[in-house]
Amino acid sequence: MTRYDEPGPVARAANTLIRWLAEHGVSIAGSTALRVRGRRSGKLRSVVVNLMTVDGHRYVVAPRGETEWVRNARAAGVVEIGPRRRRRTAQIAEIPDDAKPTLLKRYLDRWYWEVKGHMADLTPKSSAEQLRAAAPHIPVFALVETS
Repeated sequence: MTRYDEPGPVARAANTLIRWLAEHGVSIAGSTALRVRGRRSGKLRSVVVNLMTVDGHRYVVAPRGETEWVRNARAAGVVEIGPRRRRRTAQIAEIPDDAKPTLLKRYLDRWYWEVKGHMADLTPKSSAEQLRAAAPHIPVFALVETS
């Protein structure tokens, strides 16, 4: 079963504002713009994500689950990341479920205030067992810049 926590009207409005800021180079707590080609339309779609760096590697997490950008990114295999003037292309690689708990814990430690209620009931105090159980429901991608 796939999990998708659909944003309500207030969250959509806030995301639109934060995405606009990110596209213009203003990051709020690590937010950045991510663009990916739509798998059906072929058009570039833009969302805002929290870019996480762990041990020199960059990751994006989809706290709301199987979103459109996640499905599009899987189909495309590449995304554009960053503000308009400094946008870079990156290949994506989905992280296997058994490698996600550590990354999810780091993500929650930094952004729980922003994503609480959207991370499959996880909190920064979630046990390793809870993190492992939720991992299949929260997509996590590694980014490797190509240009």
